Amino acid sequence: MSWSRRFTAALESLGLGTGLDRGRRDAKAGLVLSLSLSTSVVVGQVQGHRENAAESTYRARIGVKALDAAEWDLVEVALAESALFSAKILAGELPLEIEAVFEELGLRLFPNTLRELSMDCSCPDWQVPCRHLAAVCQLLAESFDTDPFRILAWRGRDRQQLLTGLRTRREGAEEAHEDTPDGAKALANSLDTFWAMQTQPLPSSPLATGRPDELLDQLGPLPITVRRHGLVDLLRPAYRVFVRREEN
Repeated sequence: MSWSRRFTAALESLGLGTGLDRGRRDAKAGLVLSLSLSTSVVVGQVQGHRENAAESTYRARIGVKALDAAEWDLVEVALAESALFSAKILAGELPLEIEAVFEELGLRLFPNTLRELSMDCSCPDWQVPCRHLAAVCQLLAESFDTDPFRILAWRGRDRQQLLTGLRTRREGAEEAHEDTPDGAKALANSLDTFWAMQTQPLPSSPLATGRPDELLDQLGPLPITVRRHGLVDLLRPAYRVFVRREEN
């Protein structure tokens, strides 16, 4: 389902579908003279045509509740944590699946209650939406297909703000990964195979009696370091302490 159809479906779910049909022909006829979008507000200038009256131009306004800064922070964190979403958005694409990200956070990309939406027009028609508002809705829906980032701008976060926020969060995550100790990185990279059977065979010869840490010498080098010290070297004192405790 395209962005325009999703927006229209959201309006229809609010009981506005019948009124929208009145404006489709006007939008296609080019009666919407201008359309401007900013945070929370879309304003359209629509050419009117009333019987037995001179033609007039009406101002149709559609308002939506913008997400606040804290809500946008949640969205940015969720998007930055997904390499796929981040890559697509930074490449200039807004994937349709982004709606699911909003819903998982308890938010909605499109308004789902009339409390989040307001409409008014300077024409004398009492019906909401009137044909002028419906024409603006139709043209607005089509603009979402051309540039889906207009949806986010309407809800309070324009394209450049979102891209800057994502880059900052991604760079911060990469810097945090670089500060991780080498041993932790190696362990994190081997979690999928850590408990798998190793190809290196176990020692076949019996252990010689003597040093309690002799087993460590037969295991071979482990590709894990902690603060530049090999894991085997760090384990060796522990083996010696355990044996001394058993002897006592």
